[in-house]
Amino acid sequence: MEEAPPAEAVAVRRALELLRLNDPVLRVQAAKDIRRLTKTSHRCRRQLRQAVTPLVSMLRVDSPEFHEPALLALLNLAVQDEKNKISIVEAGALEPIISFLKSENPNLREYATASLLTLSVSPTNKPIISSCGAIPLLVNTLKDGSFQAKVDAVTALSNLSTHPENLSIILETNAMPFIVNLLNTCRKSSKIAEKCCALIESLVGYEEGRTALTSEEGGVLAVVEVLENGTPQSREHAVGALLRMCESERCKYREPILREGVIPGLLELTVQGTSKSQPKARTLLQLLRESPYSRPEVEPDTLENIVCDIISQIDGDDESGKAKKMLAEMVQVSMEQSLRHLQQRALVCTPSDMPITSCASEVSSK
Repeated sequence: MEEAPPAEAVAVRRALELLRLNDPVLRVQAAKDIRRLTKTSHRCRRQLRQAVTPLVSMLRVDSPEFHEPALLALLNLAVQDEKNKISIVEAGALEPIISFLKSENPNLREYATASLLTLSVSPTNKPIISSCGAIPLLVNTLKDGSFQAKVDAVTALSNLSTHPENLSIILETNAMPFIVNLLNTCRKSSKIAEKCCALIESLVGYEEGRTALTSEEGGVLAVVEVLENGTPQSREHAVGALLRMCESERCKYREPILREGVIPGLLELTVQGTSKSQPKARTLLQLLRESPYSRPEVEPDTLENIVCDIISQIDGDDESGKAKKMLAEMVQVSMEQSLRHLQQRALVCTPSDMPITSCASEVSSK
């Protein structure tokens, strides 16, 4: 283990000593020192693990001046440190932290939300946090909190949603309108949009979630906009959410999805998406056809056939023209990529006098 610089080692020992004293002023100072020391240092987070229990005890004391310094110190101790995350929960921090979500102090509410975000990263903590009643309060924060608190709340809920039993609790709180509202107010290329779409993708795995999204004005449109303009990860979640809906009950969700102009974004994903979003986009395009299984097996579907069938069903010249233009551009990009691939394969063929045609035939056979 890397040895701490002398000044840092002294500061760590001093903070731990002050934290054990009965002097309130010195304990608050110790909490502030721990927050500063652990802000960017993984080493200090390890060395200050002994501070977890006394800091949690400060949260439980009926002295408001203790709460913010102790909470912020614990928050920094938990960042990127799985052992500290678990230790903080085991020391009994959740009860006071969750009570702070109902505090009249807006700063304390915000810090408590940020703390739950950090603690919820730990797989061990996810079921414990939900069992303590945190989810409804996080949804309330998502509804009425400051913008930063809403961002932290949706991220915490997204973290908690990866534990399957927590999804039903989130659905029961009617969180979808607040998730959609946050998604509509943030940049579609932001990390916030990514977390919103990840949560939506999980929730639409259930009928209640699908109904909630389509019932919310602008809900499906917000997901389509992320599919068009989001980060690669966001677009994966967006196309995944729409695909889940269509796979669950195609006749019910095909029209609401088509109505929001999803085709151009899907076409782009089939060429420029990630390895996960490309096949999802292609499958969704097949499901959006009027009759996805009508062609005989001897005449296999091509992307062009699928899209042309969809375009013929789209109302409005603008949307149809946009989709046709996108299809033409997509075919051009695909041809250029294939040509570059052939050229690259030809360059690596050996010996140097090997005919290029042999390389081309190898590529075409794969």
